[in-house]
Amino acid sequence: ARTVWAFREAVKEHELVDALFERLNQALAELGVELKSGQIIDASFVPVPVQRNGHEDNALVKEGAVPIEWGQNKAKLAQKDTDARWTKKGGQSHYGYKDHINIDKDTKLIASYACTDASVHDSQVLAAVLRDPAQGGQEVWADSAYRSDEQEQSLRDSLHSSQIHERAYRNKPLSEKQRISNKAKSSVRARVEHVFGHMQNSMGAMFLRTIG
Repeated sequence: ARTVWAFREAVKEHELVDALFERLNQALAELGVELKSGQIIDASFVPVPVQRNGHEDNALVKEGAVPIEWGQNKAKLAQKDTDARWTKKGGQSHYGYKDHINIDKDTKLIASYACTDASVHDSQVLAAVLRDPAQGGQEVWADSAYRSDEQEQSLRDSLHSSQIHERAYRNKPLSEKQRISNKAKSSVRARVEHVFGHMQNSMGAMFLRTIG
């Protein structure tokens, strides 16, 4: 575990994460593995240990600042996560980060990714993980959290074909046609849950015990 941690820190320090990920995709392409069958996008929380900070310290961290006391004490600062954030979903509180991924529909391999703090809404990261239609395929699947008129127009402008779930609104429930359409889309979109499930159950990667 110590060796893996040291390697991870070295990769992060030298800013090699993106380069290594791109090299992996190149190696797959050289083997004839093409990630062009369609794009499935989703995000999952990555919880971290809760920080026991005072209200004033939390307010400063939320604004992107570092409390003076922490800055004057390197040992204390090293034990503080200044990037993780709180958010609520479905009435449940979450603290940490979000892992946003775009997987290839057929292979279920991750084609692009982004990491944010937990407070960032899924839809705000769609553009960051979306691949060009020529690279990842035209069709794009995602749950209703990603849907808006603006997003739909943006996808049309970029020549993507939206398979994003329709969403119900207050006093405007889904029609039968929309429910049937969502059910069909779910059978494809569910493949991204297999990826998160593998990360959770086989790799133990959905909880960070280290800082940052």
